[in-house]
Amino acid sequence: MNQSVSNIFMIRPHSFRKNEETAENNLYQKSLDGILPEELILRAQREFDGLSEALGQSGVNVFVFEEQHPYETPDALFPNNWISTHDDGLVGLYPMYAPNRREERREDILVQLEHECGFHIEKIVDFTEFESHDRFLEGTGSMVLDRVHRKAYAAVSPRTDEQALLHFCQEMNFEPIAFSAMQTAKGGRHPIYHTNVMMSIGTAFCAICLDCIDDIEEREAVREEIEGDGLEVILLSEAQVELFAGNMLELQGKNGPLIAMSSSAFRALDTSQRERLSAHGELIHSDLSTIETCGGGSARCMIAEIHLQEA
Repeated sequence: MNQSVSNIFMIRPHSFRKNEETAENNLYQKSLDGILPEELILRAQREFDGLSEALGQSGVNVFVFEEQHPYETPDALFPNNWISTHDDGLVGLYPMYAPNRREERREDILVQLEHECGFHIEKIVDFTEFESHDRFLEGTGSMVLDRVHRKAYAAVSPRTDEQALLHFCQEMNFEPIAFSAMQTAKGGRHPIYHTNVMMSIGTAFCAICLDCIDDIEEREAVREEIEGDGLEVILLSEAQVELFAGNMLELQGKNGPLIAMSSSAFRALDTSQRERLSAHGELIHSDLSTIETCGGGSARCMIAEIHLQEA
């Protein structure tokens, strides 16, 4: 059971903007005033191309799909929220909070992965029924999966429902680790919308902001789970999380493991953190400032890992 892979897919944006349907609870989203919509999309495309090319040059096999016409899915470049793939051939499809994000789920991508890219899909496990009950679980945004130890870490929020998490774990054979994670914004403490903003798990490390877990017992319980599995804990601050330092992902490149992140995240890390992370993989970073500002997501959100076996 591998934690990280060398095959991924990404979706190049054509309608990117600050999504008005998600800004209510994604408090990392901000407006870039004075920029025409066309220019905003061009900036997002340049940033997308920069990250996908950097990963490709490092030996990651990147399958790039274009956002689907009629281009009404401003968050399409964050595919990890609607799909996850697994090395036993399972594919998970997830319930999404925002109605306009539900349009991101694409059968044509599944068909291409199987019939053109050569990956084997055994079964599609569809969790989207939860949308009709106003319960949501946005894929590997809502859950940070430790695939080796079969644990699903999830910070409960309006986009991460605990009952949906339990159902996922029953179907996909994971142990649920649910907790509350908060951020300071608008003069108070508010739930962090996605777990993968404040933690990332690699083969032998976990970068996490434990300070986001206000409940002391929950905080220690999460730490014990991580350390009990032998992972090196690399602590992040809330200020670093604000700069997307927690939104990183271990992948496999031509020279071994690498850790993908934005340039903002890389700059936010101190020398010791960079050195400790570098022991687990080469640090690959690219400018994603427009995507981070308007989209409220970063490098990890843009990457859908392909854990499927090749047919």
